[in-house]
Amino acid sequence: MFEAGLEDGIAAGDGYPDGVELQCPRCRAFVDVLDCGQCGFRMRISRGIVHALLPERAEHYARFIKDYEGIRAAEGRGSKGDEYYLGLPYEDASGRNREQWHIRARSFDHLMGQVLAPIERGSRVLDIGAGNCWMSFRLAVAGYQPVAVDLLTNEHDGLAAAAHYDKHLPQPLPRFQAEMTRLPFEDEQFDAIVFNASFHYSEDYEATLCEALRCLKIGGQVIISDTPWYSREESGQRMIAERQTAFIQRYGTASDSVTSLEFLTNERLRKLEMRLSIRWTVHSPQYGFKWNMRPVMAKLRGRREPSRFRIYGAKKHE
Repeated sequence: MFEAGLEDGIAAGDGYPDGVELQCPRCRAFVDVLDCGQCGFRMRISRGIVHALLPERAEHYARFIKDYEGIRAAEGRGSKGDEYYLGLPYEDASGRNREQWHIRARSFDHLMGQVLAPIERGSRVLDIGAGNCWMSFRLAVAGYQPVAVDLLTNEHDGLAAAAHYDKHLPQPLPRFQAEMTRLPFEDEQFDAIVFNASFHYSEDYEATLCEALRCLKIGGQVIISDTPWYSREESGQRMIAERQTAFIQRYGTASDSVTSLEFLTNERLRKLEMRLSIRWTVHSPQYGFKWNMRPVMAKLRGRREPSRFRIYGAKKHE
């Protein structure tokens, strides 16, 4: 299926990843090797990552990636050892982001126990916004066939960090550098598609979901996990302004080179239902008493409402 990159020695026909058919992200032609026979675009492989990001789109995201990687490094993401990665999402060995990982762990447990449970083991799951691939690793251990997608490819917080997991799996995790609205996969490839704390980075929710639904099998489910939700548009906009101010003070950048939408509201979700003919099923993981009291405490203190997290699932119908 894939033609080798010089660094990896993967020969065409090795089936990396097994059974997944590719589509050119530029002209949408079927690709049976890394070279597109229609437009000439070539997807190369480096460090086990298939690079399917168009050059002009790489330029579009260049500043965002630079800013994002800098902020994540300053926040203490990543490690040189396996322990940090193997503990996620249940343990943050760095001790720097325990509160966030507590939320991620509760969301993941609910995802596995309630949302993905009806989907047979062995099914193919696309992990969009995979980051260091912790969720893809957990899905593989649980018996699913994950495929990881992200913009970041670095060794600490991006797709190359999956090297820490590969030694604990029978085969490496399939990984693709690609953007949400130009996925390099043929139609109807996946049984489930999970936006793993990533949907809010989309610049166009409708286009992003259209692309995911294209790659989803009939009867499959697209899932949004760990994207902030607010009851009012105003609250989300205030959050963005506050965060940009804080980022400038701490990191010297507002990290706003890409106009990500950043959050969900009921109105935004309803519009997506109407335009895409889908119906959301809403799941509410339990994050504990302290978390549940955040909206009450914010109101008492005269602050804007805090973000809340739910899991949204929608099936693809004929």
